[in-house]
Amino acid sequence: MYFSVSEFRKDWQFELDATLRVMKNLTDASLSQEVVPDGRTLGFIAWHITLSVGEMMEKTGLQIDCPPEDAPMPETASEICSIYEKAAKSLLEQIKEKWTDETLLVEDEMYGQKWARGATLTGLSAHQIHHRGQMTILMRQAGVMVPGVYGPSKEEWSQMGMPAAK
Repeated sequence: MYFSVSEFRKDWQFELDATLRVMKNLTDASLSQEVVPDGRTLGFIAWHITLSVGEMMEKTGLQIDCPPEDAPMPETASEICSIYEKAAKSLLEQIKEKWTDETLLVEDEMYGQKWARGATLTGLSAHQIHHRGQMTILMRQAGVMVPGVYGPSKEEWSQMGMPAAK
């Protein structure tokens, strides 16, 4: 759970940048890559990450620049990426303007429970990281280059003239 607005903002900026690196490699064709037949697609997961920023944080009273949770998925990868970037940056701005470290202890109704706002921020970040990991697997299956997030990807190792870890 976050107890410091500045700590969250620093972490969120890193995760925002990492998610953008992943989303910027998506292609329109890759959006239809499925986990299993009739399962979630890569596009659905990217859109879910995007809409969750607004959906979760609006429960805390913030007004995030994000479509409503039932908004239809855009047709292009670049549109999803652009909307995600706007929403994720909007969260940073809203937190900077409206919250303090003390605000992180305030509890809100969240999915039938009471969550401290610092816990909501932790949940939002973990949710994004979880689904971003799913996206990288589907990207590999779709033949899309996967960028490194917490270290070099397989392709990035070879670009550095080093063998990829096995």
